[in-house]
This record gives sequence, C-alpha cells and structure tokens, in this order.
Amino acid sequence: MTDTALHFRPIEATDEAFLCRLYASTRQTEMARSGWPAETVAEFLAQQFSLQHRYYQEHFPDGEFWLIERDGQAIGRLYLFWGETTLQIIDISLLPECRGAGLGSGLLADLLERAEARGLAVGLHVEGDNPAFRLYQRFGFEVAGENGIYLKMRKPAAAQPSRADGLRSATL
Repeated sequence: MTDTALHFRPIEATDEAFLCRLYASTRQTEMARSGWPAETVAEFLAQQFSLQHRYYQEHFPDGEFWLIERDGQAIGRLYLFWGETTLQIIDISLLPECRGAGLGSGLLADLLERAEARGLAVGLHVEGDNPAFRLYQRFGFEVAGENGIYLKMRKPAAAQPSRADGLRSATL
C-alpha cells in the first residue's frame, strides 16, 4: 500500500537540480566501477540526465511527469504514459534512503490497480541487474524483449476491468 504521506505534483523547472541528483543516485553503483574521477562522473551524469530528461519530454508529450514528495520533501519521480491499450511506466525512481521500504511496491500496486480498472496492459523497461527487476517479476511482469541494455517487461491487461480507478492514497 502506498504511504499515505506521499504527495504527487507535476514536475517544474525548479525541480531540475533535484531530478538530476535523483538520476545520479540511480547510477551510483555503475559509476563507482568506472574508475573515473568524481568531477568526470558528475559531468557525465549531468549530461546523461539532461539527455534523458529531454528524450522523455519529446517522446512522451502527453506523459505525466510527477514529483513524489513526503512531508514536503522531494523523494522521487514517477513518469507515466497512459495509452489506449497500455500504461507505460516510463520511470519510477526514489532516493536511496527511500528504497527498500515498500514505497515502490505500493506505487506499483496502485498503478496496476488503476491500469486493471481501465483494462490496460502495463509496460516498462528495466536493466536486468536492477533490483527492481525481481519486484516486477513478483508483480507478474514478464520479459517481452530486450535491446541489449534494457529488458522490455509487460503485464497483460486483465480479462475484465475492475471497478476501481484511482490511487488508494493519492490522486495523480
């Protein structure tokens, strides 16, 4: 179940520094193995964040780009695209100190409930060594393809939509 203290709001230009820091936190392990100097890592991650951010905005112009807050503090992001047949989870990211506490599971459960209510399949992409891969498998996602870096995962639409439509603890 999603933490009732979580709030969602559309991202704003003033959130960019936080979003860049959040993005960098998702690549800490990878960058630690690079052997690069800290300054080079910081520059690379800032560039990669900028490219990813622009890509998402351009390729999902009708997407929902939410900042996740708890107790007034930004703790993550949730990017979604509601298509005619599929909810595409573009990204779910939480700060390191918020991971592993059930927040991601709660968000995912709520999203799956909303998608089921609309009769939608759910799709996402994840790196195979990302701990979230196992979470997605537990929620019934199956690998539907890969591109060399990311696994394409999909959870088919339920046979019949349910009546629930909305997050249990927050409205997006």
